[in-house]
Amino acid sequence: MPRFIDNGDNTITDTKTGLIWTKNTIAKDVEHEAAEKAVADLDGSWRLPTIEELRELIDYTKRRPAIDTEAFPDTENDWYWTSTPVAGYEDAARWVVLFGYGLVLGYHRNGGACVRAVRAGQ
Repeated sequence: MPRFIDNGDNTITDTKTGLIWTKNTIAKDVEHEAAEKAVADLDGSWRLPTIEELRELIDYTKRRPAIDTEAFPDTENDWYWTSTPVAGYEDAARWVVLFGYGLVLGYHRNGGACVRAVRAGQ
């Protein structure tokens, strides 16, 4: 069974975690507050991923982007927001993943990054 299944409705199911992801990047170069709004505008079942969830999508055998591009074809070589605060900077920073190279870093909430949403599987 393949790891990622295209559900035919612009969502991807991760068979390893059971999570459902938006196939496409839903926002680009937005601050964290705008990222939260972009996810909320989808419907009530979507949310920003945690750092642990988003890190699961990194494919360290690839780069530019370091992700399965058959499942997630429009992934930018850029930062993607998570909901996970950086310890000691909870009000100011969140963890982000750079899919260009598979890096994980703390990032100021006023910076610009991309957004991919996640929800629990059915």
